[in-house]
Amino acid sequence: MAVKVYGSAYASPKRVIVCLIEKGIEFETVPIDLVKGEHRHPDFLKLQPFGSVPVIQDGDYTLYESRAIIRYYSEKYKSQGTDLLGKTIEERGLVEQWLEVESQNFHPPIYNLTLHVMFASVLGFPADEQLIRESEEKLGKVLDVYEERLSKSKYLAGDFFSLADLSHLPFTQYLVGPIGKEYMIRSRKHVSAWWDDISSRPSWKTVLQL
Repeated sequence: MAVKVYGSAYASPKRVIVCLIEKGIEFETVPIDLVKGEHRHPDFLKLQPFGSVPVIQDGDYTLYESRAIIRYYSEKYKSQGTDLLGKTIEERGLVEQWLEVESQNFHPPIYNLTLHVMFASVLGFPADEQLIRESEEKLGKVLDVYEERLSKSKYLAGDFFSLADLSHLPFTQYLVGPIGKEYMIRSRKHVSAWWDDISSRPSWKTVLQL
């Protein structure tokens, strides 16, 4: 039975889908229109009480929060597809460390940029220009740390592609595309090379075509 992924049009569900493709797991997508408020429908709230995407249904097992989902599938199918967790406990520690960095340091400012540059007009509120400037400044400082790290290893957790890298794909795609701030990646030599590497993976190209 294929895994159902709810809300596939948005960034966080794409984090799950690229993981499923890397692991060779069959899935189907269920569209959820956030603009129309479908995430607040009582039937959806039974699956995800906070009303956000993604949610997965795997038979009678339901799970939400994209990073929890990608950890779950990477562990459940560890011997299948791409190993996204590392081969030793030390490598796993670094994967978890950089996955937390993505969640706690990288994601908040890039999420603010996404919300205020891409979606403010669609959702009917004015873009906060000061917040945009502050978020860009914060994100730049995070990317400076990445630049230093990536000068020493090909990927964030070491010389292997992992969940730590994969988790950055959807929102960085917004940054270099519709947000219009590709220079934040291109002005950092090692970050730029890393982005070219991870964004050219067949799994991510497949996600962009969905």
